[in-house]
Amino acid sequence: MAIRHGVLSGGLAEISAGFVALTLFAGTPAQAASDCGSTPVAGINWSECTKKNLMLQGNDFQGANLADADLSLTNLSGTNLTSANLEKATLVRAWFTGAQAGKANFSKIEAYRSGFENVFAEGASFAGAELQRSNFNGAKLSGANFEKAELGRSTFANAVLTGTNFSLANLSRADLSKATLEGPVAFDRAFMFLTRIEGLDLSAATGLEQAQVDLACGDANTKLPSGLSAPANWPCESD
Repeated sequence: MAIRHGVLSGGLAEISAGFVALTLFAGTPAQAASDCGSTPVAGINWSECTKKNLMLQGNDFQGANLADADLSLTNLSGTNLTSANLEKATLVRAWFTGAQAGKANFSKIEAYRSGFENVFAEGASFAGAELQRSNFNGAKLSGANFEKAELGRSTFANAVLTGTNFSLANLSRADLSKATLEGPVAFDRAFMFLTRIEGLDLSAATGLEQAQVDLACGDANTKLPSGLSAPANWPCESD
């Protein structure tokens, strides 16, 4: 009888401990379910929510979880997305004009033809993102990571690209020609077919190879790293 009592007592203790653990787990904010019907607020969890074609400009999404959310055609201009997580979000033709997105996670997003004009995204990650024909004109992208990103025909006029990482990115026909570079930019194994680099000072660029330069579109004002030289005829002189 004593043994049975001990087993019973031990079983009740285990059940009680499990109940407490389950209660604590359920109450942890990081594990809270998405609230797709809630009003935008800092730290909101809209992961996997569908928020297409909305006017959300000026809202505070600092630290928000927007992973896997569908925000296609949504206006997020002037929003605060600092440190927000948008990994794998669908952002096709979305607007981020003037948004604050420092250290935000845009990795693996789908954002064809989206507008990032004048966005502040220093230290943000766009690794593996689909960004074809997106507009980064005037964006502050110092220290941003575009590793393995698809950037075909994207534009970066007047964007600040100091310390930006384009390693393994597809920069085919992207326009970097009017960007600001005040330090190193990484181009390790980036695909630079007809990438516009006219007038750029790339003397501090890292990972840049002669084969990439020969495919790109520069001019007499393009400065290259030591050991590299301009081709006899740049491919896009009359384009």
